[in-house]
Amino acid sequence: MIKRTLFFGNPAYLSTKNEQLVVSFPDGQPERTVPIEDIGMIVLENQQITVTNGLLAKLTNQKTAVVSCNAQRLPDGLLLPMHGHSEQTERIRYQLDASVPLKKNLWQQTVSAKIANQAGLLEEKGIPAQKLRHLAKNVSSGDKENHEGQAAAYYWQNLFVISGFTRKQAGIPPNNLLNYGYAILRAVIARALVSSGMLPNVGIWHRNKYNAYCLADDIMEPYRPYVDLVVSHIVETEDDLDELTTSVKKELLSIPALDVVIDGQKSPLMVAASRTTSSLFDCFAGTSRKISYPEYG
Repeated sequence: MIKRTLFFGNPAYLSTKNEQLVVSFPDGQPERTVPIEDIGMIVLENQQITVTNGLLAKLTNQKTAVVSCNAQRLPDGLLLPMHGHSEQTERIRYQLDASVPLKKNLWQQTVSAKIANQAGLLEEKGIPAQKLRHLAKNVSSGDKENHEGQAAAYYWQNLFVISGFTRKQAGIPPNNLLNYGYAILRAVIARALVSSGMLPNVGIWHRNKYNAYCLADDIMEPYRPYVDLVVSHIVETEDDLDELTTSVKKELLSIPALDVVIDGQKSPLMVAASRTTSSLFDCFAGTSRKISYPEYG
């Protein structure tokens, strides 16, 4: 079943009754309810939202990702369950014991999948991507030649026809849209990792000691082009990219429900993420050597 993403941009009081999320409004609007088991992610944007601890407990029990936003209305916090799998302790041990050669191989697969998906998006837009196809096929163990960086330089030069655009956190639009979309994607991947019994903190390649989601940042790489697809559509249809309007956020919040192809089958991105993280654990456990990533196009 496709899990729902709920966005709260106005003041509200969120509580629970009879396994339902109950939404009460201070302006007197009628209460609304949503079955908690149907929710995959909640985004809390308004600073005047109140959430009961009873609701938070039920959301975490259902492995719902709760994303909080700062005063600038940008995602900056993520609540995940501490116990996401019945065999979590054993699974984390496999993750922590992963050898360096295994991690290098997994990163090789990840970079290759990311570049191939970047190529797929460019080709869909009629942009030549032979260079990216070549780079994707020749990624070495651990990506020693930094094919990821070489691909990124070509990719960002060609994806958006915007004067002065470079991909960086604080750059000109549509960097703001990309940042928002990647934050949603990161939450989806972190949720899937916890559900598969792994720590999103301990990465296979990302290892910044200040980063609490290193593994999520690793595994989300091949999924990034799906965010880029949504952002490119917004760029083509919206006149003002400086402000994250309600319509723009609505489109970005559709990312978890995007259809992707994984293992030859079409699947919502949020479901595909769980298949990816499950296959990652199989690699850590030694029962498989291949991560299942989506294939663009």
